[in-house]
Amino acid sequence: MKIGEQLKRYRLINSLTQEELAGRAGLTKGYISQLENDATSPSIATLKDIVDVFGITMQEFFTEESEGENVVFGADARVQSTADDDGVKVELLVPGAQNRDMDPALVTIMPGEEMDEQGYHEGEEFGYVLAGKIQLRLDDRTYTVKKGECFYFSSDKRHSVKNPGKTEAKLLWVVTPPTFDY
Repeated sequence: MKIGEQLKRYRLINSLTQEELAGRAGLTKGYISQLENDATSPSIATLKDIVDVFGITMQEFFTEESEGENVVFGADARVQSTADDDGVKVELLVPGAQNRDMDPALVTIMPGEEMDEQGYHEGEEFGYVLAGKIQLRLDDRTYTVKKGECFYFSSDKRHSVKNPGKTEAKLLWVVTPPTFDY
């Protein structure tokens, strides 16, 4: 069985050089290179030592990504957040975000409406205003963000978003880790 490509993929995902991986697994850089080029095959014990460096199981190492995994999500896949009310609509763009590292959402805010304030939490947030304008409040500071502009902040601040305009505001909002209500 050829494992070289998978080994290299996990090494790069973990930001390791061949030398670093070799040192952590008690092997030589040359041996890691041979494994990645499928020039040799490791014993099960040696492969276990390498896989342990990645912090995964042997099963995870040998499980290939499913070709049926969804990559593209249409409007019919969107989930309406339970936090919605008449003036604020949150559409979760990728179902199952609670099992992912980030949570992208399409947020529509009607004129004069405001999202509930979010308290301090772990993570980071990014937003891009697609239409209208918003006022972003971070603790005691307020920022105006217009169509075509974006914001980015650490979630360790109280934050809320308001639409001060006369037309609906629409923004793409990405939170990591996922925090939008379902």
